[in-house]
Amino acid sequence: EVQLVESGGGLVQAGGSLRLSCAASGFTFDDYHITWFRQAPGKEREGVSCTSGSDSSAYYADSVQDRFTISRDSAKNTVYLQMNKLKPEDTAVYYCAAVRHLLLPRLWATSNFYDYWGQGTRVTVSS
Repeated sequence: EVQLVESGGGLVQAGGSLRLSCAASGFTFDDYHITWFRQAPGKEREGVSCTSGSDSSAYYADSVQDRFTISRDSAKNTVYLQMNKLKPEDTAVYYCAAVRHLLLPRLWATSNFYDYWGQGTRVTVSS
């Protein structure tokens, strides 16, 4: 059974940091792209960052570039999202998702391409 389990969300003040974790099981971890998405109230789900399974390339949304860092630990089958300099607009439920093949890497933020999803973890940034 495929599982993606997110953790690490919480309440933090603006300018603070959080590290999210996405623990994966039930598939060959290194073969999959793992992406963090987020969805704020009343807004569409958006791609935040992706780590490629083939070469661990990393992709970021412009809104989080230079503040967030994605990483993966193959020994633990876990992907991390280190979030620094958090802003109130980062408030959302954060989900991790997995897909084996992306037709084009630049399409990493297209949620419809993903096969597996976690249940989400909530991040709230207070001003």
